[in-house]
Amino acid sequence: MPDLESPEIQLSGSVLVLLQFDVCEAIRLDKLQDLIRARTVHQPSLKHAAPGYVRYQRPPVVEPLEPLVLETGERLQGEIKYYDYGVLSVVFELAFTGDWSKLVGLASRWVWEVDFTAQATDLVRRSLERAGPALVKPYKDWLSEDYLIFHVREITGSPSVSELIQAHGMRIAQLVRGDMGQLAESECNEVLQSRISYYANDLAVIGWNAAFLYDSTSGAETAIQLLEYANSQLLVFRHYDDLLTAELERVYTLLDGGTGIRARWRLARSATQLHTVLLDVAELTEHADNAIKFLSDMFSARLYKLAALKVGVPDYKDLVTRKVTTAEELYRFMVDQFNQSRAFFLELTVVIILIVELVYLFRGKPF
Repeated sequence: MPDLESPEIQLSGSVLVLLQFDVCEAIRLDKLQDLIRARTVHQPSLKHAAPGYVRYQRPPVVEPLEPLVLETGERLQGEIKYYDYGVLSVVFELAFTGDWSKLVGLASRWVWEVDFTAQATDLVRRSLERAGPALVKPYKDWLSEDYLIFHVREITGSPSVSELIQAHGMRIAQLVRGDMGQLAESECNEVLQSRISYYANDLAVIGWNAAFLYDSTSGAETAIQLLEYANSQLLVFRHYDDLLTAELERVYTLLDGGTGIRARWRLARSATQLHTVLLDVAELTEHADNAIKFLSDMFSARLYKLAALKVGVPDYKDLVTRKVTTAEELYRFMVDQFNQSRAFFLELTVVIILIVELVYLFRGKPF
């Protein structure tokens, strides 16, 4: 794919670093606002008039962060968002002005050389010291996700989407892949297949760890928030996958311990624990799934579907669904085994009582 870049072509916009942390089962946002006196995020704006809109079921609480200064001297402005389903989202932003080569070089360096997660973790821990009372069942170990968004507001000549793809498709693919090398045409085409536009002069190209947006600040707002939401969902389903994996391993170990009467009696408590986990997963999955509603805004729904697909939400959701099905089958098996043991115990008790009564009966009768 040709890249017709000219030395005079300049870009302006910003680079956003999204860092997600799954820190607890849930966050009481009302209590959190009293603790940190933060604001609530506003609803996403739409790029077109529509009878419906995108809205949060419970908008996240937002708190500003101290700027992050990299070793190269780059100074990133930051904020932290608290979602009610237990995810914290740290967003760092760097204003950018320069040519394509400069932006591609920055992308490659940030993808491979800068550990944003490690730097953000310390900031998150300090923030949670004040927010601690609002956390429900905090986790000792955190799962995390990171994602880069290259938001270009202006390009010299204000090209249309078709012109932009034709002239700079290679550069866009390099940004999304975080690679300065000359990508094969097939790889460029693979990246550019995951694109979506509403107008002739806006573009979103979504990858698994980065996205390219060509739009105004207000026009890109919805895409940025939906990318953030998709990554937070991925984090939640990763947590449920790990939780169910550990629970299933525990159950398999218990079942391997034997099928005797005493082992079957131990299944009752284990089955109850497994059922509790299933209920928690079902409740919290529904909570995360319904955090954002799409009301008559089909473009935003399509954009979210593309973002979720590229970052891997459906894959992990399918894993969780399959493990939930397996866990439900194991639960029914364990309950059946316990009920059989209980029925056997009751029958044995009745037999023992009859034997005792017969013994006393014959002892009292003269020979």
